Amino acid sequence: MPALSSGLYGLFSRFGGGYGQRLLARRVAEGKEDPARLDERLGHASVERPEGPLIWFHAASVGESLSLLDLLSRIRAGWPEIAILVTTGTVTSADLMRQRLPEGVLHQYYPLDFRAAVDRFLDHWRPDLVLWTESELWPTMLRRLHQRSIPALLINARMSEKSATRWRWAPGLVRATLRRFDLILAQDSDSRSRMIALGAPEGSTEVSGSLKDSATPLPHDEAARRDLAGRIAGRPVWCAASTHPGEEEIVVEAHRLARKAAPGLMLILVPRHPDRGPGIAVDLKADDWRVGLRSAGDRLDEHQEIYVADTLGELGLWYRLCPVSLVAGSLLPIGGHNPFEPAALGSAIIHGPHVDNFRDAYAQLSSAEAAVEVAGAADLAAAVADLVRPDRAAALATAAWDLSSAGAGTLDIVLERLGPRLDAVAGR
Repeated sequence: MPALSSGLYGLFSRFGGGYGQRLLARRVAEGKEDPARLDERLGHASVERPEGPLIWFHAASVGESLSLLDLLSRIRAGWPEIAILVTTGTVTSADLMRQRLPEGVLHQYYPLDFRAAVDRFLDHWRPDLVLWTESELWPTMLRRLHQRSIPALLINARMSEKSATRWRWAPGLVRATLRRFDLILAQDSDSRSRMIALGAPEGSTEVSGSLKDSATPLPHDEAARRDLAGRIAGRPVWCAASTHPGEEEIVVEAHRLARKAAPGLMLILVPRHPDRGPGIAVDLKADDWRVGLRSAGDRLDEHQEIYVADTLGELGLWYRLCPVSLVAGSLLPIGGHNPFEPAALGSAIIHGPHVDNFRDAYAQLSSAEAAVEVAGAADLAAAVADLVRPDRAAALATAAWDLSSAGAGTLDIVLERLGPRLDAVAGR
């Protein structure tokens, strides 16, 4: 079985290019790829490689790429002679990287894990060191890096029980893949244990903490914050952040119930995928809610009951404005999102029971009495009505901020482990 798993994947990687082309065509039709940069997904670079040493970071999507920003800035400052390439796999993450990458850092889309695309990518970029984040493992790329003697590290590594269960169907493949990394820095002890059980070398798999815990607070437009704060003034308000399909119904029902205890309560609803905003607004209006839609240019006013904030990169604005925030992706079995983002900005945290992606973080928040767990609309409504009282929100927000501040050392730990390798790349 082990050899068969690796062998079958190798054959698919070598001869499955036609499938890859069809996959990309379908994703373009679904709006999940950027047609103007589609060649990058096949390993064709759209920019020249800089002269000199180069390191390559790969982050699968939005959360992973955002967690890298502080680390990238520190490396640019400490090792300016090293060029940096960042790859991501989604259109949303590429848009964010274009706005927020440190000056001089290059971005490309990650190539599909087919041998021809991988080889084209590596032939052009010739990285001196590779750093991947979280849990996205691509066997062909890692095998070809190993064959070219290019060192690869996995930082901020996370392995949920769900991902570990999926990988157990291909034990030989995952074992060989994990052993391609020279060093693995895991977010928590559970991730480390799961990776070792799947075949990662115990001696080179360590716990460093999560870079998301120590990230700089999300940015915002201060002029917009002042304007919106003036419009909200005097009204209780809460935020439902990064909601997924099926969660909006729970949130809106909770809002309906909470308004009975907190008259005039306003909801800022931030869908995880902004392109869903107009559809959400249409449904809410059909249900007789007074709704504003940010992408349509609607200005928040005293008549609105729900404001759909369907724009990219403004979550830091809403967390600053709302004293209470539901961190969604947790009301249904999705896995949850990063609670330290609202914690760093003074917003009290509510979450559902499904937080597998950040279980350690939520356990810390719970033990510090810095977050409230809810299940269902009635439970959520009661928590919102309670926490919009200023004294209650402030107590939770302060406890959460204290805890999030304590995680600031993770970045220093990661840099300490990377330092000698960066020195080697820089020729120091």
